Amino acid sequence: MISGRLNALRHSVPNLVVAQRVLDKMAAAASSYIADETGEAMVGLLVPGTHTNGIPTLYVLDTIAPDETAVRQLHTFQQGDERQDEMIWWLQENWRVGREKRQSADRKPLETKWDVPLRYLGDWHKQPGFMIQPSQGDLMTAKNWIADPTNGMDFLLAPIVTLGHPSASAGAAGANFVTVPQDDDTCMRVDFWYLDSHSRDFLPIAPTVYPNEQLPSLVAYPWHLVKEARFNAEYGLLQKDGLLTSLVLWEASGELPLAVCLLTARLGWNRLLILVTPWNYPAAPPTARSAPFVEMSPDDDIYAVFESVWKESEPVTDPPGWSWSEGRYLIDYIYALEAALDIREKSPAGGGGESSSGEGAENGESSSEDVL
Repeated sequence: MISGRLNALRHSVPNLVVAQRVLDKMAAAASSYIADETGEAMVGLLVPGTHTNGIPTLYVLDTIAPDETAVRQLHTFQQGDERQDEMIWWLQENWRVGREKRQSADRKPLETKWDVPLRYLGDWHKQPGFMIQPSQGDLMTAKNWIADPTNGMDFLLAPIVTLGHPSASAGAAGANFVTVPQDDDTCMRVDFWYLDSHSRDFLPIAPTVYPNEQLPSLVAYPWHLVKEARFNAEYGLLQKDGLLTSLVLWEASGELPLAVCLLTARLGWNRLLILVTPWNYPAAPPTARSAPFVEMSPDDDIYAVFESVWKESEPVTDPPGWSWSEGRYLIDYIYALEAALDIREKSPAGGGGESSSGEGAENGESSSEDVL
């Protein structure tokens, strides 16, 4: 029945290719929440149908879990937290910069195929029992999302994951589902559904699973999103010490992933400091650049300001005797740089210049709203 619907609707939906890593992540997440609903956001590409008879192809490249604020219950799942949005932004920015680098170099035909924006594609959702189709609530939520012009989406993918299927329940060619064997001799089943602005209901969409090496890979996730407690501690220490700080993702080394840069200043400095942390900080050490002060108002685009500051900045050599370890914090680096560069006014009381060495860091509160 589903195969017949697929044939009838083959011109209404795009082609669909799913990376093996996506199914692996679905299986891992679903097995962690056997009794409750769960789900994740998907990112990938929409490639025009230049070589597929005009039919575009959706490539699902990765799936991103929500943070611990997600609500997972027997018949309820809610996601869409800020961290998930920031993860998507991180992947999109790295992809955008990578496209620009490829466009400025000689590209192979296969690379040209992927010269499209990385985008959010929708959410997959684990449902209880054998509920292999999206619910009416899912349909209304998806329609409202598509109808909202601020989202900039005219379609959504909505795979449904269910567990406990017989091991012999593999789909026929052209079916809109795939099965993944589990350790208990049952199968996870993933039914793929598609909705666009012209559809009254979700439509089945047939997936083709590709090995990971046949599809583009995405960059690793950055420390400030993966190590949330560490980031909160770092930001809390900077704020507690009176530093104004803005976070910017930047191509600091000429290579991807992008660096997580912290543009910092405090009252009494005669320069700005840019702390450059690699994606795998604190395992890899920070570096610094120094730049003249710039005028900035709350309405200014922080990226435009940062670009101007970066062009005027110069790399700073680590202070004599300075060495990095994961037990140190950025505030320790700041103190060392202040002393070596002599950029801070001398305090009559001599206070405020002692290294925290991270003491009390875990109690620091973060805020990414501070603007220089």
